[in-house]
Amino acid sequence: MNLFAKKSLNVLLTEANEEGQGTLRRHLSAWNLVLLGIGAIIGAGLFVRTAAAAAEHAGAGVTYSFIIGAIGCAFAGLCYAEFASMIPISGSAYTYSYATMGEFVAWIIGWDLVLEYALGAATVSIAWSEYLNKLLEQFFGPAYVIPYQWCHSPFQTQLETGVGGIINLPALLILLILTLVLIRGIQESATLNGVIVAVKVVIVILFIALGWAFIVPANHEPMIPAVSTYTNALGNTHSFGGWGGILAGAGVVFFAFIGFDAVSTAAQETKNPKRDMPIGIMGSLAICTVLYILFSYVLTGMANYTEFRTNGAEASVAYAISTYMTGYGWLAKLVTLAILFGFSSVILVMLLGQSRVFYSMSKDGLVPKVFSEIHPKFRTPWKSNWLFLAFVGVFAAFVPGSIVGDMTSIGTLFAFALVSIGVIVMRKSDPNAVRPFKTPLVPLVPILGAGVCGAMIFGLGMENWIRLIIWLVIGLVIYFAYSRHNSKVQKGL
Repeated sequence: MNLFAKKSLNVLLTEANEEGQGTLRRHLSAWNLVLLGIGAIIGAGLFVRTAAAAAEHAGAGVTYSFIIGAIGCAFAGLCYAEFASMIPISGSAYTYSYATMGEFVAWIIGWDLVLEYALGAATVSIAWSEYLNKLLEQFFGPAYVIPYQWCHSPFQTQLETGVGGIINLPALLILLILTLVLIRGIQESATLNGVIVAVKVVIVILFIALGWAFIVPANHEPMIPAVSTYTNALGNTHSFGGWGGILAGAGVVFFAFIGFDAVSTAAQETKNPKRDMPIGIMGSLAICTVLYILFSYVLTGMANYTEFRTNGAEASVAYAISTYMTGYGWLAKLVTLAILFGFSSVILVMLLGQSRVFYSMSKDGLVPKVFSEIHPKFRTPWKSNWLFLAFVGVFAAFVPGSIVGDMTSIGTLFAFALVSIGVIVMRKSDPNAVRPFKTPLVPLVPILGAGVCGAMIFGLGMENWIRLIIWLVIGLVIYFAYSRHNSKVQKGL
C-alpha cells in the first residue's frame, strides 16, 4: 500500500470528459458560476458572523478583519483558479490534492471539506431560523413567532425567560426543501440561485447606500479596541481587542468568504470549465469583497459593537435598521426577507458542494458507492443528497450556530492552505501540464495564501483546534478501516 499514491493528471482529464447516463450533466456558464459563487458567499457570514466577530473579538475593527480575510482568500482563490482550469472535475480541493500530494492527503482534505460544506449548510440553516422568527415578528407581531424551544438547540437558553431549547425545526425545514431542489437538477438549482442572488445583492447595496447617513463616528473610535477579555454566552473566556482580536475576528468572518471554492465543485457540470472556472472563482470573490468591507463599516458605525452582545445578538442587521434608521422600517422588513432568500442560496450551494465532493470520493472508492449513484432521470447524486440531509440536520437541529460556524471556518482554512501548497508541488511534479490559468508569482502567492490562512487558524483558538483534531482522527479511523481497502488507485497499484 502506498499512502501517497497519486491520481495522474491524464486519468483525471479522462474522467472530466466522460459523458453518459452515469455522469453529471453540463449546463453551467461563466455567469452561472459567478452567481453560484456570490450565492454561496453572501449569506450568514455577512449577516450574522459580522456582528458576532465585532461583539466577541474585533469591535469596530471587524472591517480590518474582513480585509485580512479577503487577502487570504485572494491568494487561495488564485491557486484554486489554476487547479480548477487544469483539472475540471468535481471534487474541488480533494481532487487537486489527489493529483499533487497523494491519496492520504486527499482523504484528509475530502474529510475536512465536510466541515466546510456540510457544517456550513448547518450554520446557515440555523441563521435562517433566527431570521424567520424576525420576519414573523415584523409582519405579524410577537404573538406569531415560533416558541424558543422549537427553534433553538438544547444547549441554548433564553436570557429573559430561562426557557431552554429543544430542537431547531425551521432549520430542518429549509434543509429538506433545498435538498429536494438539488435532487431535481443542477439547471433548476442554478436558476433559483440566480434569482436569489439578484435580490440579496440589491438589498446589500441598499443597506450600504442608505445606512451610510446613519453612521455615528464615535462608534468607530477606536477602530482597534484596547486589549481586554470577553466571556461569551457559552461561558468561554478569551482575549478581546488589539490586533490579536482583529486576527481572531478574521478567522470568524472568514466564514463569510466560504463559497468561491464551492464554484470549483461544479466543474464537471460546466460547459467550458477551463475558461469559465477562473472567471467564476475570482469574479465572485472580487464582487463580494468590496461589498463586505463597506457593509461591515456601515453596520459597526450605525450600532456600537457592544449591542451585538445583547439585544442585537440575533438578526443583528434587522436590529440595527429598526433601532437607528428612523423612517426605514420597510427596509428592515425587506432586509429580513432578502436575508432569508440569501441564506437559502448559501445552503443550496453548500449542499451542492458537499454532494459533489463525496461523488468524486465515491468514484475513487474512498467512500461507499451510494454517494456516486446518479438519478436515472435528473442525473444528480440523489442518494448522497438524502444522506447529507440526515447528517446536516443533526447539527442544525441540536448544535448552537456559533460552534458549528467556527468549525466550518477552521476546516475551510485548513483546506485552503493545503490547496495553496499543492500549486507549488504541482509546478514541480508536472511542470509541462497545460494550465489555461496560471497563478502569478509562484511560489510567493501560494506561500502567502498558506501563511495568511495559517495565521487565521491560529487566531481561532485552542478549542477549535481540538475540534479539528478530533474530526481528523475520526476521518483517519474511517480511512484505515474502509477507504484504503477499497481505493481504486490502491487496487491499480
